[in-house]
Amino acid sequence: MRKFRLTTDGGYRWGGLSLCLFGAMLALLAASPLRGRAQTGDTRAFGRLALRGTGASTYDSLLANFKHRNIVESYDKFVNEFIDVDLDHVDMRGALPDEVYAERLKMMATEVQLPYNDIVKKYILTYTRRGGTMERVLGLAQYYFPIFEEALYRYKLPMELKMLPVIESALVPRAQSRAAAVGLWQFMLRTGKAYGLEINTFVDERSDPVKSTEAACRYLKDMYRMYGDWTLVIAAYNCGPGNVNKAMERFRTAHGGRNAATYWDLYEYLPRETRGYIPAFIAATYAYTYYKAHNLRPTVPWHPVATDTVQIDRMLHLEQVASTLDIPIEVLRGLNPQYIIDVVPAKAQPYTLTLPQEYASSFVRNSRSIYGKDTLYLAKYLNISNLSDEQLTATTSRNQSAASSGSRGSGTKITYKVKSGDILGRIAAKYNVTVSQLMSWNNIKNAKTLRPGQTLVIYRK
Repeated sequence: MRKFRLTTDGGYRWGGLSLCLFGAMLALLAASPLRGRAQTGDTRAFGRLALRGTGASTYDSLLANFKHRNIVESYDKFVNEFIDVDLDHVDMRGALPDEVYAERLKMMATEVQLPYNDIVKKYILTYTRRGGTMERVLGLAQYYFPIFEEALYRYKLPMELKMLPVIESALVPRAQSRAAAVGLWQFMLRTGKAYGLEINTFVDERSDPVKSTEAACRYLKDMYRMYGDWTLVIAAYNCGPGNVNKAMERFRTAHGGRNAATYWDLYEYLPRETRGYIPAFIAATYAYTYYKAHNLRPTVPWHPVATDTVQIDRMLHLEQVASTLDIPIEVLRGLNPQYIIDVVPAKAQPYTLTLPQEYASSFVRNSRSIYGKDTLYLAKYLNISNLSDEQLTATTSRNQSAASSGSRGSGTKITYKVKSGDILGRIAAKYNVTVSQLMSWNNIKNAKTLRPGQTLVIYRK
């Protein structure tokens, strides 16, 4: 699903990919964005790009451009190591006898042809290397593969196609190529919209694991109607049906009008990078099936595997949820990668928010407190005309109640020592009080005069 561009020597150059890897959550928080890496998933193989800061200011243009460059460059590294493999320099030490690999592939019951040859062997050695991408994939597969398998089953497609996102995006929901293909399944914008995915300032459903998988299944089914062979479908998914059709025509010309039957017939006529795509698919499928035989160790997924969803029917910032339910914002971003700037734009229609399973009921119980922070986190997106009469009345009541109780200080009294970088708004959000209450309880005349080491009195309810 990636674009290729013609080079001056008549060959094709890969448009590039991106890794948004953010691995074990604590490891992510400690990572440095200067290492040229990505945002989501375990990052031992490819490094990290930490997501620091919160709120709309995180997404100013300079930082966004910096992030984009880093995730694209890091995914180029993934492509070079695991897709566009230098076959002349693959380390062959530790290789098993050919008959072992061949027999194991034959033992796999699959509708997709998985032949064994010297090219496939070198890719298998690449994917079964300890500390490589497959150990990270094995960990993330616990979360993503059930989503893929459920959709593939409904569309009556081969289950082995769940490995496509492995070689498309390394199971990174925010992966982005230099050609602007995005998501687990690497949809281009035009193709994504053609298959019903919403793409705008707030939402990019190419990064939504469920919706992008639905679109990919429809696309794959359409491609199979065209070619009738899964290896050709997978090749077309990578470089586009136009390049596959041109390769088929070149094959016919070179072979006296005979038609190509499979990908291997077209191998030498395809773009160079696509020649590595099917071997990478076979190797990834092999490594996933026989990882124990190669002593590969799945990494721990970066977020809980068990999740639940809630329906959101008004605009919501992920920080409203994170600060109220005490969920790390990186976890919410990882579970909801389709929301580009941390905002769920639920105005004309409802949207789904995915949460760790144990927090779904907490969201329902605390929804009033969560939505009560809309003016704090959504100031640049909300105005008086955005709110319905019911929402406006509720917001006004909350503000009046806060003002009347600001000087009384009802609730449990606690103290808070101000840290460097603290602002009243964030302290208020953390303890579910208002800025005006904090200022009233602590006789603060100007919010900007807050200083590190200062002790604040808070009446927590």
